[in-house]
Amino acid sequence: MPQLAAHPRAFIRPSPASGSLGGVARATREALLLCEAAGYDVIFVETVGVGQSEVAVHGMVDFFLLLLLAGAGDELQGVKRGIMEMADALLITKADHGNEQAARRAARDYEGALHLFPPAASGWAVPVRTCSALSGEGLPEAWEVITQYAAHTQASGYWQQRRAQQQLQWLEEAVRQALEAQFYGRVGVQSALPDVRDAVASGQLTPWAAAGQLLSNSV
Repeated sequence: MPQLAAHPRAFIRPSPASGSLGGVARATREALLLCEAAGYDVIFVETVGVGQSEVAVHGMVDFFLLLLLAGAGDELQGVKRGIMEMADALLITKADHGNEQAARRAARDYEGALHLFPPAASGWAVPVRTCSALSGEGLPEAWEVITQYAAHTQASGYWQQRRAQQQLQWLEEAVRQALEAQFYGRVGVQSALPDVRDAVASGQLTPWAAAGQLLSNSV
């Protein structure tokens, strides 16, 4: 990161998650479009941590790279989570300082686990690689995987199809956010919300009945 931050052709913009799931901020999509308009042809989106419900980043990138550590219990956790099914490649990091053998062993384990998943919609066979950020070993091979994926999916038309699906997802998300903002911004909802929340918390009102009351106050 120190080398990348000092590179004259690189731009790094940290964004707080602001309480939103997915490890990305709500304005991340707009930031991506802005970077593209500024002429950046390669854009990396790093999440704050990916869990079962934090997969929003998958809906805004062309290539989803899952970084994993050897010997950190990620092997079993990765199999349990649906995130592996969304990954376009797996990269075992920190394969250095005597950890090379463990990284290679973890890579073999993940390769075996990937055979348990159904084929990817892109027709792409998800590869597993190892790398070291300190020595740089494995990084050229990781980049080659990304370029191969881009060539494969652009030739098959999946690249364009995925981007079209993402645009529709963004539309639905924009509508949802706009409706929520309008709903909570209404005076009737703001005045009724504290009492309704107390009633739900105390068990006097079910969440569904409470939602109906709030919706009636929003009209």
